[in-house]
Amino acid sequence: MKTLIVAEAGVNHNGNLDMALQLCDAAKEAGADIVKFQTFKTENILTRQASLAAYQAENIGVTKSQFEMIKELELDFGSFKKIKEYCDKIGIQFLSTPDDQESLDFLTETLGMNTIKIGSAEVTNVPFIRKIGGKGLPVILSTGMATLGEIDRAIYELEHSGSGEITLMHCTSKYPCPYEEVNLRAIHTLSEAFMCKVGYSDHTEGIVVPIAAVALGAVVIEKHFTLNKKLPGPDHRASIEPAELRLMIDGIRNTEVALGDGIKRPSKGEELTKEAVRRSIVAACPIKKGMIFSSDNLLTKRAGQKGLPSEMWDYVLGMIASRDFSEDEPISL
Repeated sequence: MKTLIVAEAGVNHNGNLDMALQLCDAAKEAGADIVKFQTFKTENILTRQASLAAYQAENIGVTKSQFEMIKELELDFGSFKKIKEYCDKIGIQFLSTPDDQESLDFLTETLGMNTIKIGSAEVTNVPFIRKIGGKGLPVILSTGMATLGEIDRAIYELEHSGSGEITLMHCTSKYPCPYEEVNLRAIHTLSEAFMCKVGYSDHTEGIVVPIAAVALGAVVIEKHFTLNKKLPGPDHRASIEPAELRLMIDGIRNTEVALGDGIKRPSKGEELTKEAVRRSIVAACPIKKGMIFSSDNLLTKRAGQKGLPSEMWDYVLGMIASRDFSEDEPISL
């Protein structure tokens, strides 16, 4: 099954429409299926007194309120309309996470977005979860910071509000995320606990972990990317650049092919190798007609699969030679 790859532009446009369009181009050129943003009106999602998250303060390296930082990263609805139109033009699916009711209505009713991505911060936001479920659309729910109980409640609220199919995303809400906090085996836990599709939203540095997630069964991969990791902003440091995004996608596609169908059998290439390396039973020395085959006059050697295969060793021992065999000649009955 082909993994759905979401190139997470997020707020890495730094509030600049032209940069957002460049991110769309980069995602398309890298081979992503979807380019995703975050749509919000700052006044609707946090107070002016809200402090920065620890990673935000560390990554931007300045002292300001979370409100000030988020406001600088906000794009208006008109800009998102242009982004959606541009995505349609270049042939990549547009997706954006709504962070408030007004943005949710705009994305689904004005832009016609047909899937809703819910960020980890909203897992416990019951009234908003219910509004999202009420749209009746498929949902991709990130589960960073959440317990199984909180995820269960979110799924309950979505389903009872009328949502479409729910896909969970394992996620660790730390930017960048150290390997020891990734816990990729939680992909299996979520799948077994909720019997649904499970993907992985990655915040580690590099591309190894999302590729590994595909090998563990993730059906969706979301990865933050940026035009330049050195740009100012809270998420650039935990993002990959376009060339890395291309490498990640290539790695995922190769992994999909390598996973195969799970049936253990010789591959086409192995059939040729088998002919060259599998052993046959051969005469260890000249054997005359009427002699008894034994471990003293037989050996196993590579013989291009001529004669009897080595797995018939026990069957051949004790039998009588029906003709003469020269040394190294494959044994036949």
